[in-house]
Amino acid sequence: MEPLYQQTHKHVHEIQSHMGRLETADKQALHLVENEIQASIDQIFSQLERLEILSSKEPPHKRQNAKLRVDQLKYDVQHLQTALRNFQHQRYAREQQERQREELLSRTFTTNDSDTTIPMDESLQFNSSLQKIHHGMDDLIGGGHSILEGLRAQRVTLKVGALWGDREKALCFDFSQQGPRRRSLTSPTCSACPTR
Repeated sequence: MEPLYQQTHKHVHEIQSHMGRLETADKQALHLVENEIQASIDQIFSQLERLEILSSKEPPHKRQNAKLRVDQLKYDVQHLQTALRNFQHQRYAREQQERQREELLSRTFTTNDSDTTIPMDESLQFNSSLQKIHHGMDDLIGGGHSILEGLRAQRVTLKVGALWGDREKALCFDFSQQGPRRRSLTSPTCSACPTR
């Protein structure tokens, strides 16, 4: 088991050094380097399967330590596999962006056809209808306001008449928004008004 473990461990370190080549390789050699690294990772996985079988056949006092070493190697190889996939994903995304950029730069843009028309009639009719409705609502609100003012004035008249109990006395007062006020405190205008 020990020679296979040492050989597998050496392969893992070689792959780690090859991962640095991915960053510096040109576009043509990049696929070759990726394929070479993937083949090495696959070979290591097959060696790890063999190591797992051999570690289970170790004597009981060495078995746990052997399994831990194999598990550590397996973790390292899985980490390398993930790093390779991440690099490939980033490369694919970069290539996709470059293709889209080239496509945009090579596209020729033309002016619109002379037949292009914008349907304005319906929009204008809709806008004028909205303005008519707006003015109608303003008139309706103004009419409602006038009705309310008339009702307030009638309420004041009715209150003053009810207070004095006599319509003739109610006419002696000024009916403004501040409420009833006597017109003259010294000379009342009607015979029913009390004098001071």
